[in-house]
Amino acid sequence: MSKNKRILVKFSGEALAGGNGFGIDSHILKYIAGEIKSLVNSDIEVGIVIGGGNIIRGVSAAQGGIIKRTSGDHMGMLATVINAIAMREALEHSGLDVRVQSAIKMEAICETFITGRAQRHLEKKRVVIFAAGTGNPFFTTDTAATLRAIEINADMIIKATKVNGVYDKDPMKFNDAKLLNELSYERAMEDNIKVMDDTAIALAKDNALPIVVCNMFEDGNLLKIANGDYTNCSIVKNL
Repeated sequence: MSKNKRILVKFSGEALAGGNGFGIDSHILKYIAGEIKSLVNSDIEVGIVIGGGNIIRGVSAAQGGIIKRTSGDHMGMLATVINAIAMREALEHSGLDVRVQSAIKMEAICETFITGRAQRHLEKKRVVIFAAGTGNPFFTTDTAATLRAIEINADMIIKATKVNGVYDKDPMKFNDAKLLNELSYERAMEDNIKVMDDTAIALAKDNALPIVVCNMFEDGNLLKIANGDYTNCSIVKNL
C-alpha cells in the first residue's frame, strides 16, 4: 500500500452536529480527534477544512431576500471559524499540536493563512485547520478545501461524509445502487453525481489531486485511506 505523507481532510459542518442537526456535538468532536490523532501518530501530516452548515449556510441565509448573498457567505465563513476553534480544542485535548489559520484576518483568535507558514506547521507535525473558506463569497468550503490542499502540496483530499462513497444513484431511494470505487473527474462533474461542487472538482482535475469520498464514522477509515487502501470508498482521479 502506498502511503500518502500529507493529506487534507474535509468535514461538513453538519457532521459535527450529530443527531441534533445543528450546533456542535462534543462526542463527534472527540471521535474525530481520535481519528486525526491516529494519522499524526502514523507520521502523516494533516490539514483540515470544516464547513459551517451546522450553524449557518450563506445560500440559505440569503433566501429570504433580506440578507444579501455576500453577507450570507461572510456569515457562513464565520461559522467555519467557530467550528475550527471547537475542533482545535478537541485535538489539543487529545494531545496534538494544532494551529488554526483563517482566510480572513482575525489575529485575536487565530493566525492569518499564509501558505509557507502552513507548510512549516505541517512539517513540524502540527495539525493545521483552515477556516473562513477562501475568504471570498460565492465559493464553497469544498472549493476552499481543494484550494488549500493544492497550496500545501497535499497528496490527496479526503471528503469525510456519512456514506461510504459515491453511488451510481441515490442509495437511500434505490436498493440496487452500486458504490463507484473509481470514477473520473469528468463523471464526478455530471449532474447526477454529487461529489463536490464543479469548481472544486475542476480545480482538483487541473492539479491532478485525487479526491477520496469515505464514511467518516467507520473506525480507522481515514488511516486506511492514507495508507492506500481504497476498498470501501470512492476515489476520483484521472482514469
